[in-house]
Amino acid sequence: MLMERQKSFTVKSTSFVALSLAISSSLVFFTVFSLWALSSTPLVPPEINLRFNSTPIAPVSSPNPIVTPHFTTRNISSKTPFLIDTHITKPDNTSGSSSAQGAVRRNQVLSGKPRSAVPEIKKPSDEIGALNGQKGDEGDGISLRHCDLGKGRWVYDESYPLYTNWSCPFIDEGFNCGGNGRPDVGYMKWRWQPHDCRIPRFNATEMLELIRGKRLVFVGDSINRNQWESMMCMLIGAVKDPKKVYETHRRRITKENGNYCFRFVDYQCTVEYYVTHFLVHESKARVGQKRVPTLRIDAIDRGSSRWRGADILVFNTAHWWSHYKTKAGVNYYQEGNQVHPKLDVSTAFRKALTTWASWVDKRINPRKTRVFFRSSAPSHFSGGEWNSGGHCREAKLPLNSTSSSGYTFEKNSIVEEVVKSMRTPVTFLNITGLSSYRIDAHPSAFGGRSRKGRSSGIEDCSHWCLPGVPDTWNELLYIHLQRHRNYQ
Repeated sequence: MLMERQKSFTVKSTSFVALSLAISSSLVFFTVFSLWALSSTPLVPPEINLRFNSTPIAPVSSPNPIVTPHFTTRNISSKTPFLIDTHITKPDNTSGSSSAQGAVRRNQVLSGKPRSAVPEIKKPSDEIGALNGQKGDEGDGISLRHCDLGKGRWVYDESYPLYTNWSCPFIDEGFNCGGNGRPDVGYMKWRWQPHDCRIPRFNATEMLELIRGKRLVFVGDSINRNQWESMMCMLIGAVKDPKKVYETHRRRITKENGNYCFRFVDYQCTVEYYVTHFLVHESKARVGQKRVPTLRIDAIDRGSSRWRGADILVFNTAHWWSHYKTKAGVNYYQEGNQVHPKLDVSTAFRKALTTWASWVDKRINPRKTRVFFRSSAPSHFSGGEWNSGGHCREAKLPLNSTSSSGYTFEKNSIVEEVVKSMRTPVTFLNITGLSSYRIDAHPSAFGGRSRKGRSSGIEDCSHWCLPGVPDTWNELLYIHLQRHRNYQ
């Protein structure tokens, strides 16, 4: 009997131990499983925890988004993780706090759609790396106020251009290289970087605020028209309703018309261009038995009444002073009733600028008007002049180094001397050096067709494609206007 009780007790003890071990094992397993489950469960809903694995298209943010086919994500939810809007829309944010190109690149990666908004560039990394150099973009800490904006280098920047040729309605045929069939787009992707400072990116909204209620007027030859069209393209991206920008005489931009005045209704300002090749009056006079074209270097251009009252004036002249007639100076330059049988072009240029300076000092109120004079823009003809087979079509990259021609340097020196002698403060906008590198940025064979509708066969290595180098001139103008506001 005692043996049976001991045996029964032994069996019960063994069962109890086994049961305890089973329970303990279950608890351990449950604990481990719970910890594993918690570690693998996201702390936020999966539709919000999105990661972009693509590299942004722009190394720096774009204060002025390009008007491009813009892909946007809408109403992300667990039912529809990615709903892609493929309609062409204008970015809502026109103040410039985000990059439209970056958004296009990121959303195209998400959607698996091909990149079609901006042509992708396969850049020759070794050549571009050599052009970019090793120095950082921040410079040595010199402030913009003391920075020499004309000395620096061109840096390849994927966030450029600031607009596209098809997003801007103001580019005439001669400057619309992409629209005329130019296949490469690398010339649009270079940003000017001064050695001593980092310049702010152009902000169209800020620029419009700077000229709110004012007249911004460009006066000069077709190179100044190049800059004016660039400014129009840069500003239109910040306008919410493009219909509120119109030409006051309802003129369409063509090669034939030379004077334009566009009003930006929301900002009560105008951006204007008035053509004058020389700033002084083109006339005719009798020489012997003939009436011949002359240049009155002692009389301001007759269109000068249109320039008066402007708040910002940007002048230039240089391009036409290199033509055969002006360089030869035979029976061409006139003062009063006298036509000079022979006059050196540099002497005539100085006299014409002195006439312009006298008009500015007499007619312009410096308390109201800021006056700029843009320096000469270089040409890049190889193998001849513009009318003798000169070309620049092979160039696809900026030059590594360059120097201005003696002719250009002399013209700029004369301008600076005349400006320094004036009572009216004039800012010399020096773009010659930085533009000298850009042999790649001319229309070349993609400058459009002649008025008769066929190619002239003459390459244009004087003017500039848009988007392109004139955008940088306007960025520098923008900086000077900001300086003036900040240090008044």
